[in-house]
Amino acid sequence: MSLAEQLVVDPCASPLIRVRSPGRAALAALRPRQWSKNLLLFAGLIFAAKLGDVERWLEASTAFVAYCAASSAAYLVNDVLDAESDRGHPMKRHRPIASGQLAPGTALLLAGVLTSGALALAALLGFWSLLTMSGFAALQGAYSLRLKHVVLVDVVAIAALFVLRATAGAEAVDVPISPWLLVCTALLALFLALAKRRAELLFGGAEGARGRRVLAAYSLGLVDGLVLTVAGSTALAYSLYAFGARDSKAMVATIPLVCFGICRYLLLVRRKDLGEEPENVLLSDRPILLTVAAWVTLAATILVVT
Repeated sequence: MSLAEQLVVDPCASPLIRVRSPGRAALAALRPRQWSKNLLLFAGLIFAAKLGDVERWLEASTAFVAYCAASSAAYLVNDVLDAESDRGHPMKRHRPIASGQLAPGTALLLAGVLTSGALALAALLGFWSLLTMSGFAALQGAYSLRLKHVVLVDVVAIAALFVLRATAGAEAVDVPISPWLLVCTALLALFLALAKRRAELLFGGAEGARGRRVLAAYSLGLVDGLVLTVAGSTALAYSLYAFGARDSKAMVATIPLVCFGICRYLLLVRRKDLGEEPENVLLSDRPILLTVAAWVTLAATILVVT
């Protein structure tokens, strides 16, 4: 009897796990809240000041859908591989596969369909888009199978996935890829990944180390030092980009927004321990939402007007 069936028979078996219908369980396993990470695919459109180009918006949107599909496929595979350890985690045990509400076979079949769809959409955007998508899918697979268990390599792999997203966004709309965009993306992603590891260490303790083996190789002191170092490097890299921007020196005006956003996230991570799910922070914290909206508006206005 699956855990989902046990819950129906004995509601007291795990009162905190909510039983979902098969459709809702499958949707939840796709982790749609994390699709916000793929908004990075529109960065190339913004930095190229092509906001009035309808065709490029369609291309960027196609890339966004493709990477949402590829990301969800990776989450499904990852959850199948981690189902056993997730059942011992106070939060992850609610995931559809770990809780027995979505069969592993169904999850893997859905992952295959999503991956095929993602590759097909990328192919519509050209050879280089298809190549980037192939690399993205391969790196996600390597991360799920091995890299997430290797200390420091795990967070570097996450940063590399974000760099591939930024690259794919620029390739989709056929604009030059700014080296500064890639550097800032890599550093910001590394910052978020390290903050996530810090939250996992605080939240899980020994349980977290058993659930995610790589945590045993980290220490709070090491992660705190790395988080602060990478946060400062991110702010510095963005400042250097803004001061040296060829398109418009007015981009300097966006530096305070970036610095505030980084500092605000550090505050949430250190005081409220919210870094374990960065997508929830980005979607729920009002000051960060307002800061991101202000940065997008100001940066787009500067790049279009100047």
